[in-house]
Amino acid sequence: MKRAIILFPSFDNINIIKSIREKYDPLANCIAPHITIVFPFDSDILTDDLKLHFNKVLKGIKKFNVQLKDFTGDFRDGYLFLNVKKGNDNIIELHDKLYSGILESFLFRKVTYCPHLTVGRLHQQIEFDKALDELSCYDESFETVIDKIYIENIDIIEHSTIEFSFDLE
Repeated sequence: MKRAIILFPSFDNINIIKSIREKYDPLANCIAPHITIVFPFDSDILTDDLKLHFNKVLKGIKKFNVQLKDFTGDFRDGYLFLNVKKGNDNIIELHDKLYSGILESFLFRKVTYCPHLTVGRLHQQIEFDKALDELSCYDESFETVIDKIYIENIDIIEHSTIEFSFDLE
C-alpha cells in the first residue's frame, strides 16, 4: 500500500492556494493543499503498528503556529513551492521523529528535507519561468495552527484517502 504522512493546513485564505494549484498542479483534484512530512512510501505495515509508532515518537509534541509566504521553484523537477516561514523547525522535528523506528528505512537521504507546500509542477522551462513570474506578484501570508497529522493512502491514480489522523497536544 502506498502511503504518505502529511499536514492539511486550514488557512482562512486557502482559496488563493487552491486557485493556484488548479492552474499549475496536476494533483490539485487528487489531494487538498498539504505539507508532506513523510514522502510516499510502499509498505504493508499494519495501521495499528503505525498508530503505535505515532504515539511513541510524537508523545509530548504540541500544536504549533505556521506561516507560509513567498513562492519559489526548482526546475530540476519542475516543482513550484509556497515556503514555510514560521513553524519550519516544528515541521522538521515531526519529519525527523516520524522517520525513525518502523519508518526509518523509507527515509530518502539524497535530498535535504525543506518544508513547503507544493502549488504546481511544470515540465517546460518557459511555462515554469512564466508561472514563477506570475506567482511573484502574490504578497499574501498564510497562517494557521497545526494540531493534527494525517496518514493517507494513495491509490493507483494518485487519489488520496485518509487512513487515520493523530492529534498533537
